[in-house]
Amino acid sequence: MSDAFLTPALARCRRLFLRNHVVDINIGAHAFEQGHPQRVRINVDLYVPLVCSTPVDDDLREVVDYDFVREVVRERVSRGHIQLQETLADDLLRTLLAHPQVLAARVSTEKPDVYPDCEAVGVEVFGFKDGVSADALVPRPH
Repeated sequence: MSDAFLTPALARCRRLFLRNHVVDINIGAHAFEQGHPQRVRINVDLYVPLVCSTPVDDDLREVVDYDFVREVVRERVSRGHIQLQETLADDLLRTLLAHPQVLAARVSTEKPDVYPDCEAVGVEVFGFKDGVSADALVPRPH
């Protein structure tokens, strides 16, 4: 994760993550990519304020469940062919930010089998919930 995401705005958050979640997806804009699934590696970071993610009773209902992230990925992938990784990342980000407890999120997607001379090609997107800006989260002196 880039240090750029470690802003004061997120200091009061817990970061939940899903690492290297590999799924077979019908994705690609080129003709040779269509008609057969490709391996895509998905990474997600969710930023959830500590005030709504610190369990008192050690109960799953008190936190954001990792199954939520996997279900968001499964649901989006199940809708059919996706032309661009940017579309996939943006769709996942939008849905993850819709969760009432998620303040910010980062999503990256990688296709590891595109070129033989590199590990992967991919995209990454970061966003705050609508109506929330990084500046609004930084405590101001009185």
